[in-house]
Amino acid sequence: MGIKVAKFGGSSVADAIQIKKIKDIVFADDDIKYVVVSAPGKRFSEDTKVTDLLYLCRTHIEHKLAYEQIFQVICDRYLSMESSLGVDVGMKEELAKIRENINAESSVDYIASRGEYLNAKLIAAYLGFEFIDSARMVKFSDKGRFMEDRTNEEIEAVLKDVDRAVIPGFYGSRIDSSIKTFSRGGSDITGALIARAMKADVYENWTDVSGFLVADPRIVKDPRPISHISYKELRELAYMGASVLHEEAIYPAKVANIPINIRNTNRPQDPGTMITSEPAELEGDQIISGIAGSKDFTSITVYNSHMIGQKGFIRKMAGILEDHDVTIEHIPSGIDTVSVIVNNKIIDGKLDEIVEEFERQLKPESVDVAPDVALIATVGVGMAARTGTSAKLFTALAEAGVNIRMIDQGSSEMNIIVGVANKDFEKAIRAIYEAFVG
Repeated sequence: MGIKVAKFGGSSVADAIQIKKIKDIVFADDDIKYVVVSAPGKRFSEDTKVTDLLYLCRTHIEHKLAYEQIFQVICDRYLSMESSLGVDVGMKEELAKIRENINAESSVDYIASRGEYLNAKLIAAYLGFEFIDSARMVKFSDKGRFMEDRTNEEIEAVLKDVDRAVIPGFYGSRIDSSIKTFSRGGSDITGALIARAMKADVYENWTDVSGFLVADPRIVKDPRPISHISYKELRELAYMGASVLHEEAIYPAKVANIPINIRNTNRPQDPGTMITSEPAELEGDQIISGIAGSKDFTSITVYNSHMIGQKGFIRKMAGILEDHDVTIEHIPSGIDTVSVIVNNKIIDGKLDEIVEEFERQLKPESVDVAPDVALIATVGVGMAARTGTSAKLFTALAEAGVNIRMIDQGSSEMNIIVGVANKDFEKAIRAIYEAFVG
């Protein structure tokens, strides 16, 4: 017997049909002690998430527009779920109270959090578990700063004698008892916090996919699933744009060395992806764990003879970018050149002025700007131990007719990042996948 915390995302709790799947999953595993739930997500592609509807209510109020029609959509959805699940949680009364608080100009955090609150009430009644409001345990200072140690203590104290419970994700409370939410997707954070405090053996994150894939399925047809990945590898992929768990959602479980298992509510038989501190044992000729990337970067390259002997050159470049509130993604360099890779969204409207400052302060022989650059990271702990990995990657790109504009390999040798033209982004990812995975 162990302890598992199971968090179910919006698609997993979108309606009564999905919630009935949760009951089968939870009752099939006695180790699942604590269930953390999101607000109802989309039931179909054109549907609207309940949290989005709640935010929309608030927006209407701010602009002095009637919000009752939107709120009625929320009411109808929860009342239908209560009826379909055959439970009675006093949903009409709960909704009337929320409406009353909205009219009293409650905070946007309070309004947005009610999706999780109501869903947790429903699911707790349906499972026959105790409902525990996360506002009792997840604590923020009166200025809204998350209180990590206080939260850990409160969770331990509240749940120590609770056998099985359902807990709403996404929010907690300030010291003055007012509701405070995490950023969107914060239910994942709540689940990790519960897992850490209760010293869980596994934190299961149930969603609508059977774990992570080696590459984006919109680019590579039927990419191989990732059965096991380390926190470090996951962080590299997330940084490069892969749709994985947010760093804040991983951190509490990571520091407590608790494995995270990404599972599919619609296919509970699938093992999903296991995320652990240690990398998995490599299977056969496996080298990489994943491929991820993003488009729309700009490369600014400064050329100056004998740059290597000039003190403070890179510091001055970084200072100019900092003055313009521009963060640097990468800094590939040579003997007489230094390039900075920056995000187009951040540098938009600032590029000409930055180049002028480079020319004025650095006095280079030339400054070259290459817009529309895409970055692709190939990640895997197996790369460091395999001779010829870089050659294999570069050969694959060359044979696909992809020109490499930038190369950056991390000191850990766990990833290789290449810059290519935006137009070659998808072709490059497919070529790398074919070379390493087939």
